[in-house]
Amino acid sequence: MPWTYRHASKEWRAFLADAKERMSLDSDNMTYTAVDAVLQVFRRRLTAQEGLDFASVLPSVLRAIFVSGWDVTKPAVPFPSRNALIDEVKRVRVNHNLTPNNAIEATAWAIRRYTNKKDFERVLTQLPDDAVAFWHVDVDDPAELEQRIV
Repeated sequence: MPWTYRHASKEWRAFLADAKERMSLDSDNMTYTAVDAVLQVFRRRLTAQEGLDFASVLPSVLRAIFVSGWDVTKPAVPFPSRNALIDEVKRVRVNHNLTPNNAIEATAWAIRRYTNKKDFERVLTQLPDDAVAFWHVDVDDPAELEQRIV
């Protein structure tokens, strides 16, 4: 059985804690809303096959969140500027959304800590260049992005 299935709750809780800390949010609900918004905004820019390929390298709970409610009949839309993407993330569930400006970067940072780097990079290289830029994270020490085993 894959580790991500056997330990899905533990892995999700650790991911959520990392994302919450990185976004300086006060609750798991706020963090979930921000992460879900980031995933929705990203998947709008992918074809169904690209999205499934991307989801296949995510931890199990994030994979489920990524595909939940996705209308794959809608065509992919282009990637706008980073600021426009951040604004779009903030408009998802606007009445319940206290998403900070660093939501995309913080989600990318946390996701990179819970995915296999080789698999994640392989999938990203098969996606549009803007998709690669979406998940880019600048860090002083690359070790902070190494996959965590919780």
